[in-house]
Amino acid sequence: MNPFRYERASDTSTAIALLTRFPEAALLAGGTNLVDHMKLGIAQPHTVIDITQLPYQQIEQLPDGSLRIGAMVRNSDLAADTTIRQRYPALAQALLSGASGQLRNLATTGGNLLQRTRCVYFQDVSKPCNKRVPGSGCPARQGYHRNLAILGVSEHCIASHPSDMAVAMMAFDATVHIVGPQGERTLPLLLLYRQPGNEPERDTVLKPGEMITAVDLPPLPMAAHSRYLKVRDRASYAFALVSIAAALDVEDNTIRDIRLALGGVGSMPWRALKAENVLRGSPATEEMFLQAANAELADAYPLPGNAFKIDLVRRVLPPFLLELTEESKR
Repeated sequence: MNPFRYERASDTSTAIALLTRFPEAALLAGGTNLVDHMKLGIAQPHTVIDITQLPYQQIEQLPDGSLRIGAMVRNSDLAADTTIRQRYPALAQALLSGASGQLRNLATTGGNLLQRTRCVYFQDVSKPCNKRVPGSGCPARQGYHRNLAILGVSEHCIASHPSDMAVAMMAFDATVHIVGPQGERTLPLLLLYRQPGNEPERDTVLKPGEMITAVDLPPLPMAAHSRYLKVRDRASYAFALVSIAAALDVEDNTIRDIRLALGGVGSMPWRALKAENVLRGSPATEEMFLQAANAELADAYPLPGNAFKIDLVRRVLPPFLLELTEESKR
């Protein structure tokens, strides 16, 4: 690990000032991703800014019924929160399916959203990687890419986003609060992430000096019947090959509304908007669910090692949504 300067921010303005003063700085919250990357040599920040004392550790209900989750809320606390478990059960399930209990006790909401890919070439500094060193190449395309993305990729990068939590939040139309040198702003979680395009080193649209302070979940009655499914190589401590977060509003076997997001298949937590458009107003049948899967996968760009993900989505999505349909009727 390279030497670095350590600073502790006592308040938000201090954190932003330090980020502005030291452009090569990194924020330290739970550290579950950053510390690993520093040890591997992936991240070599000039300054590490400890933000664990900032006042973003609460879950609160807003007057309009939304829930505001502070960026410093630990994953274990969020998964155990009674309101989350009752109103957004898929989010609790997603959190509990990720990592170990020890890691969840450290990992934060903001850090989880911003965690970086687990592509083996990104994590190995002896190998080229466009996401780590722009312009160096993407050996994953010809090499090992079984766990990587088939949606939202480019010729420069096929890395997949690893977060389970972000998939569930994406399905629930979450909004992200951001603060930086120019003040505060909010944007839909869907717009926080960016596809790799010609700049795979940029995972998000965050500007220099900005940090996430909170995430809002809107009041979404059908989310109370949501579920999260994670398909992986082993029962624990594995990232998703395919994951699904979904909530349905069904009446007389017709889908009035749906929220659907996929993990493990996209360069970002993937909101399945095409599938949603197919299903709204349609009968809740296995045939329609398969049509929706095919619509979402129409733009997939599989490679030989991860093409199985297309068939996997087609196999798991229809029965999963059928089960959720039955549950939503109860």
